[in-house]
Amino acid sequence: MSKTDMSNSSSDRKQRSSKPKKVSQIKRFFKWLEWRFATPEFIGGMYTALTLFFFMAATNTLSGWLYVISGVSFALLIVGAVMPKRLLAEMVVVRSQIDPVSVGEDIWIDLTIQNKGRTEKRLLEVRDVLPENLSSILQQEVVIELIAPLQEYRWTYEAKTTKRGVFLFRSTEIATSSPLGLFRSRRACPSGQKAIVYPTVLPLDNCPLVDRLGTDTSPRQYSDDHNYSNATEGLTKTLRPYRWGDPTRLIHWRTSAKFGELRVRELEVTIGGQEVAIALDTSIGWQPEAFEEAVVAAASLYFYAQKSKLSVRLWTKETGIIQSDRAVLETLAAANISTSAVTQTEILKELPDLPVVWLSHYNDSIAYLPFGSRWVLWQTPAKVSIPNQRSLGLTIETISYSDDLSYKSLRSQLQQYLTP
Repeated sequence: MSKTDMSNSSSDRKQRSSKPKKVSQIKRFFKWLEWRFATPEFIGGMYTALTLFFFMAATNTLSGWLYVISGVSFALLIVGAVMPKRLLAEMVVVRSQIDPVSVGEDIWIDLTIQNKGRTEKRLLEVRDVLPENLSSILQQEVVIELIAPLQEYRWTYEAKTTKRGVFLFRSTEIATSSPLGLFRSRRACPSGQKAIVYPTVLPLDNCPLVDRLGTDTSPRQYSDDHNYSNATEGLTKTLRPYRWGDPTRLIHWRTSAKFGELRVRELEVTIGGQEVAIALDTSIGWQPEAFEEAVVAAASLYFYAQKSKLSVRLWTKETGIIQSDRAVLETLAAANISTSAVTQTEILKELPDLPVVWLSHYNDSIAYLPFGSRWVLWQTPAKVSIPNQRSLGLTIETISYSDDLSYKSLRSQLQQYLTP
């Protein structure tokens, strides 16, 4: 290929690449004009061109009737361009309070479009833009044929939620080209409201992580049999056959030798009213999928512990101790991975002085938990490494769920026996 051909081809590419930019700039200009003033519809553009034609013809021929036609046409164009903006100024949108829902459920949006003016409004296009990540639906539209003076129109629609969080609706767009249909104007009516989507709460049938709270068998509590006489809980209720997963420290060796099979002490533990905190680690380092699982686990463990008659609370570094059900769900809905570089030591120092269920991604943190605590660690298979610790817990492998909101694998893992 010659140099001239190469230069021609490069110039052609430049011309092709410059055309979309011009088009986008034109679109951007008309969009700006629609929001600020009014942009001509197709028929408005044709009518404008026809009016200019009549005016130029009148100038050339000095014909009076052509001046009249062009003058009337210019008057209609001015009215068609000014009126849409004035009509929209009399519109008000009120968004009703949005009831909280859990992720995966339908959220209902209730809007009231009010006509505060003394003239009827026709052919209104109302568009409600949903917050990002709230739903797979990006926006909803409705066309209102007529709203009488000082009357209102109620619009209700639903959208399926896809992600937990606290979402803010800011405004609703209203556009119209009435009364003449020549020019179109658009206005954003403030209609702010907060929508809260709670995380999924898994229905746990059992959870050894919570069920065995208070059964720690540290040397201080269970090393000698004479300590049982002074204990108010953890007393041996009965001996039963060994089941897979039972800790070997509870095996009663003398009775096992007598019967020829392993027998385990079943301890009578009073857990009703025991205080415990579900502590969610929000420090830097989480994988997004793992953090979503941790939030779901925190909500599930909180309500399971509550069902087990424990005095349970939620703790995060940003909020501290939270206790009521609604406050817990709202806190978990708004929970995000922290952007500030805070060391694990600083976070652990702020933990409440009571047993916690620690949900984290950081291995070494579990060695510094309060006595009687439990832990749940999110680890990739290559990183499963548990240091020496004084408490029991679970290690959960990070799994990408994509659009699966049932968390079946997480539920089964939370119902597993603890890692000794």
